[in-house]
Amino acid sequence: MFSSLHLKVEQLVFDLPESVGSRPLHWLAIPLRYLYALLRDFARGDLGLRAMSLVYSTLFAFVPAVAVSFAILKAFGYHRQLEPVLYEFFRPLGQQGHELTAEIMKFVENAQGSIIGTIGFVFLIYTVVSMIQKIEEALNFTWHVDRRRSIARRVSEYLVVMTVSPLVAVLAMALLASFEKGEVIARLSGLAHGAAISRGHYTPHVLIIGLFWFLYAYMPNVRVRLGPSFVGALFGGAVWTAVGALFTRVVVYSAQTAAIYAGFAVVLLFLLWLYVSWLIVLLGAQLSFYVQHPEHLRTGHGVIPMTGALRERIAMSAMFLIGERFLDNGPRWRISDLAERLEVPATVLGEVISALEAHGLVLTADDETIAPARDLGAVPLAAILEAIRHDVPNPRRPEPQAVPAADAAAQHADEALRVAMSGKTLRELIRPQS
Repeated sequence: MFSSLHLKVEQLVFDLPESVGSRPLHWLAIPLRYLYALLRDFARGDLGLRAMSLVYSTLFAFVPAVAVSFAILKAFGYHRQLEPVLYEFFRPLGQQGHELTAEIMKFVENAQGSIIGTIGFVFLIYTVVSMIQKIEEALNFTWHVDRRRSIARRVSEYLVVMTVSPLVAVLAMALLASFEKGEVIARLSGLAHGAAISRGHYTPHVLIIGLFWFLYAYMPNVRVRLGPSFVGALFGGAVWTAVGALFTRVVVYSAQTAAIYAGFAVVLLFLLWLYVSWLIVLLGAQLSFYVQHPEHLRTGHGVIPMTGALRERIAMSAMFLIGERFLDNGPRWRISDLAERLEVPATVLGEVISALEAHGLVLTADDETIAPARDLGAVPLAAILEAIRHDVPNPRRPEPQAVPAADAAAQHADEALRVAMSGKTLRELIRPQS
């Protein structure tokens, strides 16, 4: 029953009847499609599971991450400004947020200097890097990306996240807070006539949107355009603020629950707020993906129906474009850019590229671009189709019981394909000889 209802809703949102010629209805269907896609992905539970995984990682890495940020900011003389930024995250916890912030800062103070030693410092860095890697994997999932950054890129780009993010966050909050106190902003806000401006009234919201924007644009291992990432950041920041205000009221009126759980109440509230926060982050990232790739609104993370003929067509097209760039001395393709050019999911193209790579037709460079693995004149078109039709030997793959007549028919079809493609190479396909 639920499956049929889901199918009817999908058809209603995506397949407007031809008789519906009203332009307002067509415009209304667009936001409904995005809303439907987000609710469907949320209901499937994959985003929730990844949010739980991030909560687990955050429990281990939160204090080390703050300690590393504190050490970096201390070199610039801004370490005292870290506490207000930290409190903004815990503000929805109410009074418990004050207490939790104070306790974390005590831990951070204890983690400085010679107390932790070399092993402790290595552990701090390891936990922070592990959390950043988990964030990358979660955002890669929302962007349908299977391949993580190479080790060289992880070292350099994770270092950027660890060093630049806290410094930018603190400086942005300080600048925005001082900007809000300016006379011009006060007049524009209608507060210049004797009304006091509360420090940081807009600053936390702008800061949250900025941090979301940075995460969505920088962390996925794919080229994310600034426009879609900003739309996701606006959505995520607005939802995070609204849910935070609601969460604060829930905390205020949950005195009975706090009495039941006694000292564990703040821990439970902290875990719940971490889960809600990460879930909002992933929903915003998912929206960024759909804004950049609206063609995936209908399928989302569901199983994409593929046929053998379609896989062969994708493989031939990918090899053509890769070889064409190579002959033109142009920049090599990335999987994400190639998937966008072909308008196919990156996960589907990734499987095809992996099959071509296993057969020695392409290779992935250190910068994660794709290049031909051999001279284009030595790449028969039949070899491209062979790579898709027949995977490399795998002892875990079942071998069906022989049916002589059927096996002979299949072999005859393979042989006919080889004969039809005989003598044709990828170079000749790209640059036909006149």
